[in-house]
Amino acid sequence: MEPFNKQVVLITGCSSGGIGHALARAFAAEKCLVVATSRSRSSMADLEDDPSFFLQELDVLSDQSVHNVLSTVLDKFGSIDVVVNNAGVQCIGPLAEIPLSALEQTFNTNVFGSMRLIQAVVPYMVSQKRGKIVNTGSVTVLAPGPWSGAYTASKAALHSLTDSLRLELRPFGIDVITVVPGAVKSNIGNSAIASYSRMPEWKLYKQFEAAIRERAYFSQGSKATPTEEFAKKTVAVVLKKNPPAWFSLGQYSTIMAIMYHLPVFVRDFILRKAMKC
Repeated sequence: MEPFNKQVVLITGCSSGGIGHALARAFAAEKCLVVATSRSRSSMADLEDDPSFFLQELDVLSDQSVHNVLSTVLDKFGSIDVVVNNAGVQCIGPLAEIPLSALEQTFNTNVFGSMRLIQAVVPYMVSQKRGKIVNTGSVTVLAPGPWSGAYTASKAALHSLTDSLRLELRPFGIDVITVVPGAVKSNIGNSAIASYSRMPEWKLYKQFEAAIRERAYFSQGSKATPTEEFAKKTVAVVLKKNPPAWFSLGQYSTIMAIMYHLPVFVRDFILRKAMKC
């Protein structure tokens, strides 16, 4: 079939209140056709009646779900121009005590879920001789701190994979972009606490309970960057003819970039004070 006359953008993790949802609206504002996906269609209900959006239920943990959605989109529109891997889960807790199953789930969603969609969509983009893949990382990778080591490690893996993909896919005309949010207003704090509530009672770290719980909301303070502002600026960068390899925006993004270059003992001192450990 002939390619659709608008850029077709597929975004994972578009539940209302999150970064993916704001990105969907920002891409639509730039006249893109947005395939907004999440595990539950009802979580995107406010997009239902807008012709700029094509809603699909997508579970990034399922090969079949990914295949079904891509087939549906390609049959309907003929191309996929941009894929944004935004679906992700938080995981709060001390690494010495969090269940390995929680660590595994974090990597399954944040790393393998992204790679599952990338491996499925790349053949189509290669046949088009164009495409953009956007992976959502985290500024925590620049200065990993306590209590969110599982999440940060999963995002560090995604950063590394994205760097390799950028070089490997360049010969096929595919741009690969690492988008690195700082503290951006979203529902990640609530989802972090929801997952935290399923954690076992800490034994070694009982005295740090309050600090660990506080970490779940650390990125959601009053000065966190508004989601719409983050989304609008990110979309403007992604849609450039020659987008940058790396784009970071949001509260703490500058200070974290500085901390990356500090001596380790200085960085550790700052993080111990900030995270109360």
